[in-house]
Amino acid sequence: MVFTDTTTDPTMAMMANTTFTSALPPLPAYETRPLPDLLPWISDFWLSLILPHIAYWVVSLFFHIIDVYDLFPQYRLHTPEEISQRNLASRYEVARDVLLEQAIQIGTSAVLNLLDDQQLTGHENYEVGVWATRIRLAQRGLPTLLGLVGLNAGALSKNIAGSYPLLAGALAGGFYPSLFELDDTAGTVVPAFASWEILLAKFIYWIVIPCIKFWFAAFVLDSWQYLWHRAMHMNKWMYTKWHARHHRLYVPYAYGALYNHPVEGFVLDTLGAAIAYKCSFMTSREGMFFFVGSMMKTVDDHCGYALPFDPLQHITSNNAAYHDIHHQSWGIKTNFSQPFFTTWDRILGTMWKGDTTLKYERTRAAAASKKKGVKGEETQDE
Repeated sequence: MVFTDTTTDPTMAMMANTTFTSALPPLPAYETRPLPDLLPWISDFWLSLILPHIAYWVVSLFFHIIDVYDLFPQYRLHTPEEISQRNLASRYEVARDVLLEQAIQIGTSAVLNLLDDQQLTGHENYEVGVWATRIRLAQRGLPTLLGLVGLNAGALSKNIAGSYPLLAGALAGGFYPSLFELDDTAGTVVPAFASWEILLAKFIYWIVIPCIKFWFAAFVLDSWQYLWHRAMHMNKWMYTKWHARHHRLYVPYAYGALYNHPVEGFVLDTLGAAIAYKCSFMTSREGMFFFVGSMMKTVDDHCGYALPFDPLQHITSNNAAYHDIHHQSWGIKTNFSQPFFTTWDRILGTMWKGDTTLKYERTRAAAASKKKGVKGEETQDE
């Protein structure tokens, strides 16, 4: 939009024979068209199906390399001996079940995408204009609010009008008589938005609204997973039939994050993410990034490392160290929250309390002692 000041443009001032005391700037016309694919060599449909799982294996490979080459032993939650001795599932079994769950997730994602409306573009400036209009309307309440604290908004506006015209207009209740533009379509002079109104509207539309969607989706997913996760621990049949498989990994590692019974994987992870996506009214592209983020967070929560330079472990207190407690026999009835926040554990009193240092030291010592015993037996056999 072009903003013009009647005090500096006499030609436009002559055209502006109407005062815009209460009129709102018109919203721009627009035409929609299909949103181009994010990448030129693959459609968004296929990208949304595979990108979360590419992220899963890329992050898993990163931690697997760290694990195999023992690059950061000081940040391990468990020793290599614990991984080999305490886990009840082989690496092959874990990878097999993960690939099965990912196949189910790809199928579910395909159905969701086919049910979604085609994503369109071209309306963004109109949406920004809608938010700018709301900002303008909100300013009309400023004189009343300032009056409640004993300030005369009208007098303040007049005093600073010469030096700070935009601030004066806001204090006056969104009254900007010097801001107008020429409507190319109608050939008439119409009110215009202030530059700060447009900037704030863009910030709300492009940043605030997507962040609210992501936060709400995370809250829905956390709530869904907490309730089902806790239920699977409280109900003996569900635990034995479904959830016990995941707890065959007493020492979690990255690509074992989705090591689940297929029923649990669908109910807890796949269906939960789909419900969160739908409830938050995300666009297809926003949903794709949400699924990628939640997948990376899930892998990171099972990575077995407390890396100080890992940003995913510092976003919230629900991280690898927090979730690892749940995988231990002494913490299995606590720390149900996953994958983003610890809200429900805090509210419902299922968060682990107390120091875990001694407990971890005992399991490390037991694994080391067992390894020495095995080596001793092998030496005697020789």
